Amino acid sequence: MALLETAPVASDWLKSEDGSFRSRDTAIIAAGAGKLKTGTVLALVAATGKYVPAASSGNDGSQTAVAVLFTPVDATSADQKAVIVSRQAIASHAGLTYGPTINDATKRAAANGQLKAVGIIVREGA
Repeated sequence: MALLETAPVASDWLKSEDGSFRSRDTAIIAAGAGKLKTGTVLALVAATGKYVPAASSGNDGSQTAVAVLFTPVDATSADQKAVIVSRQAIASHAGLTYGPTINDATKRAAANGQLKAVGIIVREGA
């Protein structure tokens, strides 16, 4: 018997947010970022003001995790407007998706620390 697989939803990772949706903002996801799921950890590229999946290194802002994608988007070939969580929230680590260069526990811990600096607390477990 095959297991039913469902698409990720925000409640997989977002466990608490500030009232009146104050935790959320609208943002532009940069073209070329690809198909991103809810829970993707994002960084803000300083020169463009657009968001991309956070990277483990860089010098343009992409190396600093500052938000988490709330709504899935396909920014493969064009910029896309999206809703992000950028402050005052609690997230479960199990539902977060990190950029391809954030590929080990040390790098994930660093990204989670960066999220904490903007008020997004990442907790182990549900």
